[in-house]
Amino acid sequence: MNANELAAKLAAAHGLTKAQAKSIVEDLLREIVAAASSGGQVSLPGFGRFKVKETGRAEGLNLVTGEIIHVAPTRKLTFAPAKAVRDALSP
Repeated sequence: MNANELAAKLAAAHGLTKAQAKSIVEDLLREIVAAASSGGQVSLPGFGRFKVKETGRAEGLNLVTGEIIHVAPTRKLTFAPAKAVRDALSP
């Protein structure tokens, strides 16, 4: 499912236009990114938690030349599903 399909389902379920629903989906995602970029986390009870994980500097290997390279530290957005989501996905 992509953002347009999600917006269409929300529009049908809540009597909104597709444009209104798409705007809500985009705003939700924008707010999650904004909270994460400022170092915060977003917790959605019953769904899960988005937070930023920082990775340290690492060493890698250039497979072509065999040289050791240094990989810069990065920040990435992680998602930890709530127990209800984990249970719904379990067979």
